[in-house]
Amino acid sequence: MRGDVRRPGPHRDQRPGGDQSVRVSCHGRRIGVLLNTTIGSILPATFAHARRILLREADGPRGVELRILARYPFLKEASERVKTEAIGLEELLTDRAFERARTVGFDRALAALEQGAIPDRPVGGDADALGELLSYPVARMIVSAANDTFLTRRYAIAEAKLAHSRLLREDDAEFLRHVATELGVALTPANGGFSLHFTDFLKFTNTMREKEWKLINQRVGAGVVYLPRDKSVRVLQNAVQRKIDEELPLEVNDLVEERLAAEVQQVKQVLRERHAKWRAQDIGPVRITRFPPCMYNLLAAIQNHENVAHMGRFAIVTFLHHAGLSSEEIFRVFGDVPDFAVDVTKYQIGHITGETSSTEYSTPECATMKSYGLCPGPDALCLTIRHPLSYYRKKVRAENARAATGAPRAEGPASPRP
Repeated sequence: MRGDVRRPGPHRDQRPGGDQSVRVSCHGRRIGVLLNTTIGSILPATFAHARRILLREADGPRGVELRILARYPFLKEASERVKTEAIGLEELLTDRAFERARTVGFDRALAALEQGAIPDRPVGGDADALGELLSYPVARMIVSAANDTFLTRRYAIAEAKLAHSRLLREDDAEFLRHVATELGVALTPANGGFSLHFTDFLKFTNTMREKEWKLINQRVGAGVVYLPRDKSVRVLQNAVQRKIDEELPLEVNDLVEERLAAEVQQVKQVLRERHAKWRAQDIGPVRITRFPPCMYNLLAAIQNHENVAHMGRFAIVTFLHHAGLSSEEIFRVFGDVPDFAVDVTKYQIGHITGETSSTEYSTPECATMKSYGLCPGPDALCLTIRHPLSYYRKKVRAENARAATGAPRAEGPASPRP
């Protein structure tokens, strides 16, 4: 048994009408039927000559279109379609008819890891659409079997970005509302955009610290936030990411690990190479014990593969720069961020530090950090300063004074705060 990932064998639940299905538990929850355990006459020997699938009526706008479900495989309707078509887990993982789905699923997981984005493949006929749809559970199995927090979060972000780019091209407001409803977001079409309750707005934008997303900068009336269409779709991106992040990793059984062993090992090798290259321990002359709680939290989040919002990244880059790290050392720190992109990160660091711009930005003061929700709460030293760098410099002076007297060095924050 591998690490802390349990591999329960599938058991069958007898359902009304003789439908037997595989269920796999996930951290004490039942994730429902992944795939039916029988395969009908939907597909012949090869994917290229698949017959047209007869789709039953489903609730929601355009729910009957296979190509729509292939574009939005995170929808409940999509998983219901897979169950209805009676495609077995073993068939999906072994049959030649599903080789394309397995290949695309692997590419989906690997692209998310290596590029931080999943290609938006054009969907053609029914066979192509079915392959795209089935690639989604295959990718999820690979990600789950790899059992890596960084990969899980990076995959969730990549799937959410793909959904965002596709939803932006949808011109049917009712369809967008239907997608939002399935994601738990109560969007209502309003004046060319959408409205939602302010509690939903806060729930699905709580990681977005930019000023344009602060509630005070929105159009609000009677507890309802009014958003233009593009910002509404951005909220849905967050909802997709949250959904996938909460669902993964699934607990995988022996069949999944055996049949996808080669793909999982290749993903793990990429992960090993990435983690070896981008570990944050090499942080130059800067000591963690000197960090104020806000910067300690931000760095800990990065080291634990969290996706830190733009303002948080800006704050930690300026702080590390003024604390004495070079741009290359700062760049290495950001290797563990789930949506890490080499060129973009290098450009942003160079711009912030003044290497590639005419401005060397200063670190936000404490009041600004609090305004953006980046202050986890002060410690005793915080009460004597107004700026994160003042905290750091006081710690340096105190350490130097203790060193001069032979006293032991004081520790910094014991752990990152929630």
